[in-house]
This record gives sequence, structure tokens and C-alpha cells, in this order.
Amino acid sequence: MRIGIAGCGGIGSNVAYHLVRAGVDSLKFGDFDKIEESNLNRQFYFKNQIGLYKSETLKENLLMINPNLNIENQVIKFEKENLVEFFKDCDIVVEAFDKKEYKRLLVEELLPLGKKIVSASGIGGYITEDIEIKKIGKNLIVVGDFKTDTDIYKTYSHKVGAVAALMAGKVLEIGGYCEK
Repeated sequence: MRIGIAGCGGIGSNVAYHLVRAGVDSLKFGDFDKIEESNLNRQFYFKNQIGLYKSETLKENLLMINPNLNIENQVIKFEKENLVEFFKDCDIVVEAFDKKEYKRLLVEELLPLGKKIVSASGIGGYITEDIEIKKIGKNLIVVGDFKTDTDIYKTYSHKVGAVAALMAGKVLEIGGYCEK
């Protein structure tokens, strides 16, 4: 089973981290951003990695946990023209975009193809008590508080990490990795 991750920032890097720690060994992910100092409060990167591409650096960091991983990564800006092709061989796709229009694009393009999608909505602010997991239809699961937009609210490591951990748990569950 191959898990795809669209975006390697706060959600994407932490979901990948949790999946690898749980034993998932086949990942495919992409992002076009470079690591900035402001990312270090919530993303799985380190100070000496500032300025490097997130997708390349995430692969290196994950291989330090398990050098036998099967990882395909790419420096890529996801658009309508490349999204389906990139994730065609993934069984489950984690949506980890910052921008609403890309979240919508991923769901609109991949859900009709029967892809299972785990997405985030509402990861801003520091309050974690309102985090929910909602199943929408047959193949879409969304985790977050559904109200704290990161354009308005600051992001904090503990909340981003909590949402990412719950998302990773859902990937493990629907991927059949977990014992009931």
C-alpha cells in the first residue's frame, strides 16, 4: 500500500513522521516550498535545513528513522494538470495544503476517482478541545476544528501535531495497518 501526501509543511511532514514511526514503508509526496525559519515551530525540519526544499529534506529526515523506506518525492507545485497523475499509484492521499483552493482542487480531482482522502480543516490557534474527525461520504475524512483558518489564526506546534497525529491514525485505520 502506498500513501500519498500533498504538501510537506506542518501537516504533511508530521503525518509522514507519524506514519513512518508506525511502520508505513511506502510514501509518495511533493511540495515546492523551501524550509523557512518560521516553519521550525511546527514542521519536522531543523535549523540547519533552512533554505532546502521541503520534499527533499523530508525524505532525508524520514530515512534517518528507517533507511529501508520506499519513498518517491518531488519538488512540485500541484495544479489541476499534474495532481491526478502524481497520485495515480497511491491508495490513500493526505491533503496537507495551506490554501483552501488547493484543498478543494485535490478533493474535486481525486475523490471521483475513488481515492481515499484524509484532509485537514481548522488547524489555527492553540485550542485543541474542538478538534473533530468527520467522515464525509465514503472516501473523505476531515480532521480539525473546522473554524480556525490559518490566514487569521497563528499556528502552534501542539495543535498542528495533534491534527497530524489524528490524520495519521485515520490513514493507518483505513489502510488496514492497525489491529482493532
